[in-house]
Amino acid sequence: MSVIEIDGKKIELDDEGFLINPEDWNEKVACALAEREKVHTTCPLTAERMEIFKFIREYYKKFGSFPYARAICTKVHSKECTLEKFPDASIAWKIAGLPKPPIEVLSILSSCGAA
Repeated sequence: MSVIEIDGKKIELDDEGFLINPEDWNEKVACALAEREKVHTTCPLTAERMEIFKFIREYYKKFGSFPYARAICTKVHSKECTLEKFPDASIAWKIAGLPKPPIEVLSILSSCGAA
C-alpha cells in the first residue's frame, strides 16, 4: 500500500495505485493520480478531462461498470475525443478514483483500450 498527500490529507492507494476509499476522490486527487500514471504532467487537469472523469464516476455509480468510449465522447461533446485520450481504460478507472475492479474486468479493460 502507498500513500499520496493532498492538502495535508493522506490518501491511501493499493499496490496497483487504486484508491482504497473512493470517497477520497476530488479534482486534486485526480490530478495527482494522473501525474502518477504519466497521463498528465501538470495540474490542474483540463476541464474536459475532469468532465470525462466525473462522467466515468457517475456512470459507475449508476450502472456499476465502465462506460464505453463512445458514451464518454457523446456525454462530454468533445470534438477530438478519441481512444488515444486514454489508451488504457484501467488508467482512466484509477484516475476517476473507482475501486479496483475484479481481475476479469481489468483484463477486458486492458484488451479493449478505452473500452
